[in-house]
This record gives sequence, C-alpha cells and structure tokens, in this order.
Amino acid sequence: MTRILTSHVGSLPRAQNVVDFIFAREREEPFDQAAFDACMTAAVSETVRKQAEAGVDIVSDGETSKISYATYVKDRYTGFDGDSPRNAPADLKMFPGFLQRLADDGGTPQYARPMCVGEVRSKGQGELQKDIDNLKAAMAEHGVERGFMNAASPGVISLFLQNDFYPTREAYLAALADAMKEEYETIVGAGLDLQLDCPDLALSRHMLFTDLSDDEFVKIADLHVEALNHALQNVPADKVRVHICWGNYEGPHCCDIGMDKVFSTLMSTKSRYVLFETSNPRHAHEWAVFRDRKSEIPDDKVLVPGVVDTTTNFVEHPELIAQRVERFANIVGAERVIAGSDCGFGTFAGFGAVDPDIAYAKLGALAEGAALVK
Repeated sequence: MTRILTSHVGSLPRAQNVVDFIFAREREEPFDQAAFDACMTAAVSETVRKQAEAGVDIVSDGETSKISYATYVKDRYTGFDGDSPRNAPADLKMFPGFLQRLADDGGTPQYARPMCVGEVRSKGQGELQKDIDNLKAAMAEHGVERGFMNAASPGVISLFLQNDFYPTREAYLAALADAMKEEYETIVGAGLDLQLDCPDLALSRHMLFTDLSDDEFVKIADLHVEALNHALQNVPADKVRVHICWGNYEGPHCCDIGMDKVFSTLMSTKSRYVLFETSNPRHAHEWAVFRDRKSEIPDDKVLVPGVVDTTTNFVEHPELIAQRVERFANIVGAERVIAGSDCGFGTFAGFGAVDPDIAYAKLGALAEGAALVK
C-alpha cells in the first residue's frame, strides 16, 4: 500500500520575538541585524522540529522571516513605495456589520502595501539565501529529508502591490515574472521544492475584479498563469507546487468563484503539485469537480487537497481527514495524493485565527488521518 505523505501550505505561527523583529524592520525602527538573523535561525529550527514531531513529511520554514506571503517582495525588490488602495473582499462588504466587527476586533492585519512606482528589480538574493540556509540547517538538525519554500507568484504581487508605473497590467505581470525568475530558480537550485502562492487565481475575483463576469475573470487568471509559466521556464515542473486560494479568512465567502470555473486554469500551471481548499464549508463539496473532470487532470499532476481547515480552532478527527484523503485517492490513486491544509496558519506575521498550539495539533491530526488511509 502507498503511504500518503503529508505537507501543508507553508506559513506557520511565529513566536512573539520573531514578530517584534519583523515589525521593527517594517516600521524602519533601529534593530540589531545579527540578533534578527539569530532569532530567525532559532525560530526556523523550532518550527521544523514541531513539524517533524507532528508527523509532517514535507516541511517549510513557516515563512518565518516574512511579514506576509506576498508583500515581503517590497523588501527584496526595487520599485515599490507609498501605499496601495485597500479593498475589502466583496463578501465582507455584503455584511457590513460583520466587516465592522472584524475591524473593531483587530481581525484584519495592518501592514504596508506599497504600489509599484518604478522598475521592479531584485536587490540581490541575500535575504532569500538566509531563509534557504536556515531551512536546510533545520532539516539536517531534525532529520527531515524533504522541504519546500514559498514564493509569491507574479499575479499575487500584482494583486496586493498594485501597478502605478508600467503602461498595462500585462507589462507589469511580465516585469514581475522576469524579476522573480531568479528567486524561483535559486530555491530549486538549493534542492528545495518551490511553492508558488496564487490566490490571484481565485481570491482576486471577489477582491479586485468584482466588475467582471466569471468568464472575463478566467481570461485574466489565464494571463496570470502565462506570466507564472514564463517565470518557471528554467524550473523543472516536478519541483513546483502551486497553491490556489479564495482568501484565508473566516467569512461568508459567498462570492467565491467556483473551482469548476478555474479548474482548467489551475491544471495549466507548470507544476507537479496543486494545492487547494477542500475542508472549509464553502469548498468542501468541490472534491466532486475532480471526480467529474478526472480526464482533464494531467497524468503528471499530484493533488494536495486541504484536509484540515486553517480558519477554525476545531481539530479535525483523523477519521474525517482519512475520508477526505480517500476521496482523492479514489480519483487519481494514492500515489498521486499528498494530504495538506486549506491554507497557511500564519499568513501575516502576528496574525492568525488558529491558536499556535492548536495549529500543530491539527498537523498532528493530519498525519494520523493520512496514516489511516487504506
């Protein structure tokens, strides 16, 4: 019998000393760089230890050093300044009382989201290399053989760091793709799997492109995939994971575009592994899309369904997790399924709906459930 491997989407809860350093840098306050680096190294080691202890097979660095999975780009590339317009997702606008409650409770993260106001160029891969070194050292220390590192896709950068420099959206995407190529290639060259976070293929439908029809949005999403695949031209597909997301927040999600609409777009990405939500109440039914469109799943694709929710503190029962995994194993075979999470547990530094200890309990349940799959 094929053993079901386990992984997750990438971000994990950060310790308070990590958050303090990240926000000191974010606010351009003075801090000791050597102490910052030592803190990140120790935190990544602890994060990998906890993942291994929980039974996670393919680990990450928890995106420990990043302010968020997308806007970290502003710290590592030129061309970003000022602030981008903030726009609440359409589903939250439909329920203004709930939106106000989120604001009053501090339920939305506060961080800089500058606009693109100049040419996007890498400042060098020094910060990335520190992340890589920390993850590989932690893996060696804790006996973990396989790891992945997250990177922002060109499309998600364009979603959160909006364009005020390039003449068209297409030109901005092309510039981002060219700028990000080296980051992607560096991660894979270090022996790690590369994960591209692509909420632009779903979340942006109800956040930025609300004036378009679903069909018009899918054309935009396809352009984003073209830019992504261009950036991956020198990266082997079998080293690439792509994560699609509708927004990692507890909310109505009644404006989410259906998986059936973006299925072909997701399958067209240059990736071996596709990660997607199947646990939360808005998308749990969509396993049936994969069943009904099995013939459209390329033979080289490995499915990484989210079988634990990342917006609730319920710890899923291992039997439920096993049932969720088995649905996909019955579609493509157990050898082409990895058990994953809906999204990250630490999408933004210092902000997360799930208690840190419960996050790792969920990962433990994930491993237990995967082991039950027959």
